[in-house]
Amino acid sequence: MKLSIIIPTKNEEALLPRLLKSIQIQTFRDFEIIVADAKSTDKTREVAKSFGAKLVEGGMPGPGRNLGAKVACGEFLLFMDADAVMPNDRFLSDTMQEIETYAIDVGTCRLKPLSEKSVDSFMHGFYNKYITLTAGVRPHAPGSCIFARRSVHEAIGGFDERVVFAEDMEYVQRAYKRGYHFAVLKSQPVLVSVRRLAQDGRLNIAAKYVFGELYMMTKGPFHSTPFDYEFAHFGNKEKQVAKSSEHQTQNSNQDHASKQR
Repeated sequence: MKLSIIIPTKNEEALLPRLLKSIQIQTFRDFEIIVADAKSTDKTREVAKSFGAKLVEGGMPGPGRNLGAKVACGEFLLFMDADAVMPNDRFLSDTMQEIETYAIDVGTCRLKPLSEKSVDSFMHGFYNKYITLTAGVRPHAPGSCIFARRSVHEAIGGFDERVVFAEDMEYVQRAYKRGYHFAVLKSQPVLVSVRRLAQDGRLNIAAKYVFGELYMMTKGPFHSTPFDYEFAHFGNKEKQVAKSSEHQTQNSNQDHASKQR
């Protein structure tokens, strides 16, 4: 098998179907889906099974990704968050072709927010420029989209389960320091939810990320965190989030189809 898509979850029954539907329509078909679930109390597990996903016990994002990778059969791994979405039916085809063409060992995608707010477009645009500029010096990758060769994942020991914040950044930076080829993929972005920004506050989240970046640059990975940053702590508005972003996903598919023509 070429690709294993690994998704850590906890109480994601509202948004997980959106991601799984976007995977289901891909023209690239040589993949499996693995959901590493952290004891969800809603219907997350039922949703995963209904889409034919392989279900394993999960935990926090880092350990959950590692547990998913242990049962993976793919030559490549794709780690995604449950609230991300593949933007069109050629996402996997285009990104996998780019990875193999340029012999990329670990990679990520640019982020496109599922939001119509200009502030969200600005914040994600700034982030995209930053990770592109620093890719050859200090790689960054969000948990919503990390590609890795399975051999590389195993060689570096997977995600460091002692890291409690920015474990995704630590993962790609450790791979880069070991000499593996990292890149920000140019072929496709990935669509990402802004629910954390909306719930915790955009300035608050931006400040935490800036602090996290400076802390990691000067002191190293977070083995404890001085602020609240919980996994799956979102409220009861998930269905509204999924519904409001559905038409944006459709628009992205239409835009891509127009460009292909």
